[in-house]
Amino acid sequence: MGRITREIQNAPLPEMIKSLGIGIAEAQRALDRVSMDLAKELVNTKVEMGGEEYSLLALGFTPTFYQFVDTFFECKMSVSMMESREFGASVSASAGFNVGFAAVSASVSASYSQKYQYSAEASSLVRTKLVTVPNPPVFEQRLKAMIETELESKRNANN
Repeated sequence: MGRITREIQNAPLPEMIKSLGIGIAEAQRALDRVSMDLAKELVNTKVEMGGEEYSLLALGFTPTFYQFVDTFFECKMSVSMMESREFGASVSASAGFNVGFAAVSASVSASYSQKYQYSAEASSLVRTKLVTVPNPPVFEQRLKAMIETELESKRNANN
């Protein structure tokens, strides 16, 4: 049983959990970067309406922000080990008599075998939930200010 205990203790569970956490953080950063790039694209994409040109962001289009909210890591492991030893011995003797002669034969055989059986099974499951979240409040404030500034400059240009 000592060998089985060592196998279980050697399982890289802390490393797997660390990798999962780092992977989620990197994925979250990538999601945020996509949302920021989309915001820039919405600023640079212009639409003409009523002889005026507006950015999509000024028209109220906003990027979607996502966040990982629940992540579950499940790991199942089964380790079994069996050791068996077999000893065997056999003796056979035979004798034959003829007039004046006796023939005797004997054979002795011993056998020894030791067998090890080892099996290990493992399975893991990672499940995560990704949801949309509201735009950051500062982004919303700056967006409103930008829209007001853009609309104000359009009004002044028309007057």
